[in-house]
Amino acid sequence: MTDIQIFEPDGRAIPFAVEGEGPVSLALLPEGDVGADGLGVISHYLVEEAGFHVVRIGSRAGAADVDEQVEDVVAVLDHIGLTHTWIGGHGAGGRVARAFATAHADRSNGLLLLGVEDEDSPLPPLLPVLIIQGSDDDVTPPENGTRLQATAPERASVKNLDGAGHLFPLDHPIETAFIIEEYLDWD
Repeated sequence: MTDIQIFEPDGRAIPFAVEGEGPVSLALLPEGDVGADGLGVISHYLVEEAGFHVVRIGSRAGAADVDEQVEDVVAVLDHIGLTHTWIGGHGAGGRVARAFATAHADRSNGLLLLGVEDEDSPLPPLLPVLIIQGSDDDVTPPENGTRLQATAPERASVKNLDGAGHLFPLDHPIETAFIIEEYLDWD
């Protein structure tokens, strides 16, 4: 498993992990702890099987505000020298990914949402969007993703994991990683 590092700009302790050196970069934002989520398995698969460069960025203690979390993502990406990347997240991490892509469209290649929270935040303009959802998710129901996709059908795609609940990144990591790999058309 990849080591979790701590970056401390201005005394903020931001956990992150970096894997791979491939030409396709993806920054993933977990819903919870960066070291105890299914995104680690997804990341490892994308690195080993598809040659991706993946950065997982967690939340620092006390960063409850989405804008603060976006600042932390920017700080880590700047620290590791990543100027352009796909950005994605699971649940609440997806909310932060959407805010990042909206505020930093010039640094975003596209947006990946794993389980869409019910919110009125629009999709960032022009970027391609992949929405992955569990068909049995009762925390971020599939209807949320379907409604969001309908706001930009020309550039947003939805993929469903049949029988999967909210923790599908943990319960179905390989299937989730395969959808990402296939969508980005990389192999």
